[in-house]
Amino acid sequence: MRRLPARDVLDTVLDPGSFTSWDVDPRQPDLGEEYAAQLAAARERSGVDEAVITGEGRLDGRRVAVAAGEFGFLAGSMGAAASERLTLAFERATREGLPFLASPSSGGTRMQEGTPAFLQMVKIGQAVMAHRRAGLPYLVYLRDPTTGGVLASWGSLGHLTVAEPGALIGFLGPRVREVIHGQPFPEGVQVAENLARRGVIDGVVPLEGLRPLAVAALEVLMAPQAPSPTPAPGDPGEDRLVERHAWASVQATRRPDRPGLRELLRHTAETFIPLRGTGSGESDLTVIFGLARFPGFSCVLVGQDRRAQQDAYLGPGALRVAQRGFQLAEELGLPVVTVIDTPGADLSPEGEQGGMAGEIARCLGALATVRVPVVSIVLGEGTGGGALALMPADRTICAENGWIAPLPPEGASAIVHRTGDRAPDMAELHRIRAIDLLRLGAVDEIVPEVPDAADEPEDFCARVVAATGRHLGDLLQQSGDDRLAQRHVRYREMRWEASDQPIA
Repeated sequence: MRRLPARDVLDTVLDPGSFTSWDVDPRQPDLGEEYAAQLAAARERSGVDEAVITGEGRLDGRRVAVAAGEFGFLAGSMGAAASERLTLAFERATREGLPFLASPSSGGTRMQEGTPAFLQMVKIGQAVMAHRRAGLPYLVYLRDPTTGGVLASWGSLGHLTVAEPGALIGFLGPRVREVIHGQPFPEGVQVAENLARRGVIDGVVPLEGLRPLAVAALEVLMAPQAPSPTPAPGDPGEDRLVERHAWASVQATRRPDRPGLRELLRHTAETFIPLRGTGSGESDLTVIFGLARFPGFSCVLVGQDRRAQQDAYLGPGALRVAQRGFQLAEELGLPVVTVIDTPGADLSPEGEQGGMAGEIARCLGALATVRVPVVSIVLGEGTGGGALALMPADRTICAENGWIAPLPPEGASAIVHRTGDRAPDMAELHRIRAIDLLRLGAVDEIVPEVPDAADEPEDFCARVVAATGRHLGDLLQQSGDDRLAQRHVRYREMRWEASDQPIA
């Protein structure tokens, strides 16, 4: 495949004529005449003075820092001069508060410079993480090929990481693998599409799609937060809520046409950029997470996909994916919005051996302690630890037919009555309904269904998002310390008996 030159990438992605170089003449180590000749020949062939170009430009008018690797310069290898140039670019972007878009293309460490060049990857990693700790977005576009120390440093530290279609992406270059181990990798292992499927990167995007993706990502990550206090059109208010039987709510949430997370996004999101997997080679599509922009607010959205759970239960990997979302939100200073809609977690041997209980505990701990605002939405079914894992929040809203239970009612009936036939009675006894949860203090607002979300999906989804925005508007006025303190009190003092408070 044709390798994309660095300047082609910058010219395609940035606003026309907006690129300004930050580079100065590189100071190369004195390693003899042969290396000096190689550097001179590389400059002549590639048209650039080093294996990385840095600078700034504009993305839809927004100022951004950029860096692009040039494979044509000694296979894009990183030596002392290239590493110093890249480190200085990250440090400048951090000082000036700029988001960073990087596009590596490299064979890794420059072998002509040996171990000193190899050790330069540490300072690059330091600079990238300092940029991230400053709450600044870092977007990465991996090009063919990206291998070795480059992939193991600045190529793998993005908040959002996508790759060129068909790109060779790998830690160990295929030729090196064959020399060291005597055989090549199996076909397709180091191809971008395979890594996206496995949750190592977030996706595969052609060059022409990079600009709109980067513009959308920065719009989500850097847009001002100003949730509207106005209710959604057609909001009937809580005064029309009725005391439905718990079993009726269970049946309503199991309707195949009930709107779930996908419908919520389709009907209400202005922008949604899905992220995939843990970044560590694990992906579970029963949880969808990504960068979302709704009317008036941005967030990291982490939600259970009811459609995917028709074929597979929520596994421990899904909760590790969720935890990546919580960490991302904390780092970027974005609110977390979780969506609960699950028939339950995976109860298989694989789930046990995968650490399901521990992952539930880690999700609970993470959501209980993040400093950013958290709103959880009980959209439908809420069975067991899989539901509980995404529930801790500063505020929780619940669909009128939404429910939370330690087991599906049929399971509770089997334990108590040795038959599943008493499921409706157990649902009532366990106080699983939205109204019960409101009276217990576990839910702050009930979103009406008129009469059922499946009958009015667009209006229902609009009401859910409007409620979420109202609560985030309140929470964003508070300091992180105040939110944490109130979150602690909320769960420490949660009632175990229903209060007599009115529901409207």
